[in-house]
Amino acid sequence: MGFLAGSTTFERFRVTKDPTSAFGDDHLEALIKHQIGKPESNLYEQPNVGFTAGAHLLDTDFDFAKNVIGDAMHFGIRIDSVSVPAPIKKAWLQIELAGMMKDNEGGKPTKTQRQEAKDAVDERCAAEAKKGNFKRMSETSVLWDSTTETIYLGSTSEKTNDTCLELLEKAFGLEFSRVTSGKLALEVAEANDQNAELFGITPAQFIPEDGSAEITWWNGMKDNYDYLGNEFLLWLWWKWDTGTEMFELSDTSEVSGMFARSLSLDCPRGEHGKESISSESPVKLPEAAMAIRMGKLPRKAGLTLIRDDEQFDLTLQAEMFSVGSAKISQLGDKMEIRESLDRIESIRQLSETLDLLFENFCLQRIGKSWKGDLKKISAWLQNENSIRRRRSVAA
Repeated sequence: MGFLAGSTTFERFRVTKDPTSAFGDDHLEALIKHQIGKPESNLYEQPNVGFTAGAHLLDTDFDFAKNVIGDAMHFGIRIDSVSVPAPIKKAWLQIELAGMMKDNEGGKPTKTQRQEAKDAVDERCAAEAKKGNFKRMSETSVLWDSTTETIYLGSTSEKTNDTCLELLEKAFGLEFSRVTSGKLALEVAEANDQNAELFGITPAQFIPEDGSAEITWWNGMKDNYDYLGNEFLLWLWWKWDTGTEMFELSDTSEVSGMFARSLSLDCPRGEHGKESISSESPVKLPEAAMAIRMGKLPRKAGLTLIRDDEQFDLTLQAEMFSVGSAKISQLGDKMEIRESLDRIESIRQLSETLDLLFENFCLQRIGKSWKGDLKKISAWLQNENSIRRRRSVAA
């Protein structure tokens, strides 16, 4: 059921161009026209990509009442391909070479024989594909939310999502912009007339004695501020560790939270390796405190956020701002079983909560108060006793 039940994983894309009108028969016709079906080419050479109706992997029963839910449309994109296991291809290659090498002196295949054997294996793979052997089918759930002009793709694989976007562009003429932490920062700066301030920032130097700040996974391209996602998670860690229990957001709502379940850190210089921690509260463990004092930055973190009587348990990837294994729970008097409309609204609320919390950080990061905050964070990182004391009190 993708976004309509259970935990959900997604990456978001802003719709920057949409030549279609309100959801209607034209949208259903486009889904049907490009539905998954018999491939036009050999699946070993070219995967077959098409729409499903979203209920399950084989569902092609498109219906307005099922696929259009309020101001959103829910469906699936299936990718059919042939993937012959590597051990089998290796075995076929050895069989081909053995037949060719009967008269070889020295028992070693020539370069020409190796190429002929490889070509023979490719032909055999293509023949197996035509028979329907080694076929793989994978489905990615899609939620097209016209209220926020956002496409949610139920995958965090860049290759899979790019394939899905190509089909959406072909079927509906849409154009997209990936929602990363840098994209969100640009939106915050634009909305608050702070473009000049954002354009002037560089990665923060949290450990002064380390010299210039470097981030190996950041390509340094102009207008790329995805590293702010790493700084956001470290900022959250500092805030929660030093006593901030509640954040007031720009819409006057409040959100509380904590780090939970998992934490992945990496050395921005590529010198000290990676750290992956699994625990009920990973930031309470000494190895987590040691990692950030060495200058490592969070790249992925499990978070629990509570806002407006809803609890969101999720994993956030810092740079791409993608969400993994998100569970949505209703608190107070709200019912546990949700209808599709309510479920979609909860996904909107989860996205909005993350965006508003990140906005809170961005306004300080590109504002005049950041120098003071940076000094406080640096002092906190160097104060081992303070971190330990707060960790033991929290425990």
